[in-house]
Amino acid sequence: MQKRLSGSDYLYVVTFIFMLVVALGAFFLGLKLGQQKSDAKYEALIVKKNEEEHGFTAYHQQYLVSFYHTIYQPYREFHKSWFEKTDDLQSGSIDPAGMVKELKKLADETYAVLGSKTMPDSSPMLKDAHTDYMRSLKLFSEGLGGLSSKAGSQSHGEFLKSIAGDAYLNEAKNYALKAEKEYYGSIILWNQSVNPQFAAIDVSQNLSLSDWNALPLNTKNDYAAQLMLSSKVFQAFTPQDLTIRIDEMASSGQAKNMGIGQVKQVMDMLVATEAVRPGDFLRGKDKRYGSETLPQLPFFTN
Repeated sequence: MQKRLSGSDYLYVVTFIFMLVVALGAFFLGLKLGQQKSDAKYEALIVKKNEEEHGFTAYHQQYLVSFYHTIYQPYREFHKSWFEKTDDLQSGSIDPAGMVKELKKLADETYAVLGSKTMPDSSPMLKDAHTDYMRSLKLFSEGLGGLSSKAGSQSHGEFLKSIAGDAYLNEAKNYALKAEKEYYGSIILWNQSVNPQFAAIDVSQNLSLSDWNALPLNTKNDYAAQLMLSSKVFQAFTPQDLTIRIDEMASSGQAKNMGIGQVKQVMDMLVATEAVRPGDFLRGKDKRYGSETLPQLPFFTN
């Protein structure tokens, strides 16, 4: 006759099974973490190997294109929505609470998307741009969250003033401009790999229009991105949209007729009069920049 298991025997068996499950779980978790670390290390080695085999520089066009599709474009979708929603708020076609809810959700979603991407360690300026775009989105989310209580109690005009004065949102805009400047700076470094004599011009130099006219397009765009950052010009347009409008003002003689001789003065006037629009570059690029050396990035082609 078989002996029946006592309560302590059952407890022992259950405890043993539980410990076995925990041990197996810990084993597979450790295995997974080890595999992730190994994969990350392996991916870094692949990047390095590709650079060596294919002669990739730290700012090879492939990295610029990868950054565009995985980092820049998702951020620009948020950027576009920001201006669409704030324009709707200004016109009274959207309520503040609805705008805050939609934009905060989009900022959080875009932050998660960017957080799943990486840039090679060999391209520190692209890594910095990636980090700064994420910082921008995080601050947009926090700023919008902080304004949610005001969204239901303020008028459209009052809420627009709250947006303009919010420290989190203003810092979010600064990080976005910094990231943009870093991306355009990466294009300069790409251009140097094609032409070693190519160089950027620091915005601290008060550039005259005559000096500006002699510059290649990539340098102009980089200088425009620096100007937008230093002057805190967070707008819907891109640096190349600003570049072509400056070129048009210079070549038409309008700037000269107005007594304006410095690039920053032209930018200040264009921004103050809302004379730069998204898409200006694409509308006029074929006429002005057909012979320029540019990386194959979508915002230069379509």
